[in-house]
Amino acid sequence: MRQVPARTDAKRHHDPEVRGFASDNYAGTHPEILAALALANGGHQVAYGGDDYTEHLQRVIRSHFGPRAHAYPVFNGTGANVVALQALTDRWGAVIAAESAHINVDEGGAPERVGSLKLLTVPTEDGKLTPELIDRQAFGWEDEHRAMPQVVSITQSTELGTVYTPDEIRAICDHAHQHGMLVHLDGARLANASASLDVPMRALTNVPGVDVVSFGGTKNGMLFGEAVVVLDPDAVRRMKHIRKLSMQLPSKMRFVSVQLEALLAGDLWLRSARHANAMAARLAAGVREVPGVEILYPVDANAVFARLPHEVSERLQKRYRFYFWDERAGEVRWMCSFDTTEEDVDGFLAALREELGR
Repeated sequence: MRQVPARTDAKRHHDPEVRGFASDNYAGTHPEILAALALANGGHQVAYGGDDYTEHLQRVIRSHFGPRAHAYPVFNGTGANVVALQALTDRWGAVIAAESAHINVDEGGAPERVGSLKLLTVPTEDGKLTPELIDRQAFGWEDEHRAMPQVVSITQSTELGTVYTPDEIRAICDHAHQHGMLVHLDGARLANASASLDVPMRALTNVPGVDVVSFGGTKNGMLFGEAVVVLDPDAVRRMKHIRKLSMQLPSKMRFVSVQLEALLAGDLWLRSARHANAMAARLAAGVREVPGVEILYPVDANAVFARLPHEVSERLQKRYRFYFWDERAGEVRWMCSFDTTEEDVDGFLAALREELGR
């Protein structure tokens, strides 16, 4: 069929000039990703992952995560985590995670309800696990009355915006493996952590010994889609079947794979993450000069957590979107994205000062 000029009956229903600091999911799609989607469109390609784009993606993934790595594209981050953790656990298995981990507080119970596994959580001061914290839950492997700890899951960067160093991840992996457990890394913002530390992603994943990664693209400029990246094929079983029964098998997978290729084949992933991090650093620097606002955690990536008077936050939310993190404590979270501008940050800081001055 002859191609005709594109048209649409859809209409714009939002003001593209409106910005906020609620989530990096609020941002649009990076123009280079949109170009990649157009490139992959047209003609017919084999469905369910048999296409040329998904095949080529494996070479791109191995360039970042080592020669044994294999990517399984999925629809979203929760799906990636559920698929990955199912592939690493038995029916009686449990996963040790930080109490603040996304799999525990932001996925609607999906790992437990859909993945049929038990989460064993540990309170942390900064969102990061350590071997000592892991040991609070790493016991009872032969106790039939207790779910068996089989996996340690860490988040990079964490839900509190902090970042694990390669040595910290290696210590966790060594400790977990010594106990016969595997290691899963929720990498929804892995690119931001890599940019923050100025190290390649392999230094935070396969080199220190991580077994499976949930690699995030949506928060870094993709339209939709993530990938479960298996670093140690011997650690998982029947990944293809688990992905399907978890309803995470895209039929037109080429449109997920080509986005991941556009992100990872060059330096788009790094450019976007560095920019988001830089905007968060700019925001944090400005906030530190504002009396009455306290920054709560190190600003390692693209998140700023702060405490300020509740009524000030409520007024500010009418001008810029952002979320309370702990409303009772007056704690808020401000996120920066690949498309956050210096003007966005400076405008927000000016509004913050105005609201505090009322």
